[in-house]
Amino acid sequence: MLLVIDVGNTNTVIGVYEEDTLKESWRIRTGRDNTADEFNVLANALFSDKNINPEKIQKVVISSVVPSSVRILNGFCERYLNQSPLWISPGSVKKLMPILYSNPNEVGADRIVNAVAAFDKYRSAMIIIDFGTATTFDVISSKGEYLGGAIVPGIMISAEALFQKASRLPRVEIFKAPEKVIGKDTIESMQSGIIHGNAAMVDGMVARMAREMDDCPKVIATGGLAPLIAGISLSIEVVDQALTLDGLRIISREV
Repeated sequence: MLLVIDVGNTNTVIGVYEEDTLKESWRIRTGRDNTADEFNVLANALFSDKNINPEKIQKVVISSVVPSSVRILNGFCERYLNQSPLWISPGSVKKLMPILYSNPNEVGADRIVNAVAAFDKYRSAMIIIDFGTATTFDVISSKGEYLGGAIVPGIMISAEALFQKASRLPRVEIFKAPEKVIGKDTIESMQSGIIHGNAAMVDGMVARMAREMDDCPKVIATGGLAPLIAGISLSIEVVDQALTLDGLRIISREV
């Protein structure tokens, strides 16, 4: 079995594959100060609940944007799985995808993993939008080249900034889009601005990127809030929540 882990700023996604089949996956809070022992306790509880024997894990592949995770996960893998994990970097995927960034090492591991998975699945020009702590746009050419992208504050970051900086505005539920864009009270107006506003931003960015590409890219969304925005966006075509895990699996076969 293959264990894949994607460590984000807010959440960590864990998956276990048998051959090319994703047997189980979990989304947990990223623990920046955890020890290897604490991570092992959590991982074993998850594995036990789904009857997964960690002794059958033959390889571990990890992508991370959190530096402290290296110490934690190296310790976990070496102490409890008796192996050293493969950490993904832009250099890991040179054979799979040319990275046409001014400095390829600046590209986040999760963005590269998403790009590799998306091109492997869809084989076309595309824009990948990942709704995480930040909302990232990654642009792939029809030749499978990573062209670059954009990074904007994530939906939750934007909402939290609004709550903190505007003293008379309350925290509101943002996991369901209001039916109408024109809000009839403060809460509806905030929900509309946060959710419909982000969907409009996505559509606008996709249109501008497509013009620069001089192509008709396929638009793929992933990340925790992807289904919410995809439901009202005019440009998102596919929601693929397993994109990052699949990318780690694909890369594991090649390196």
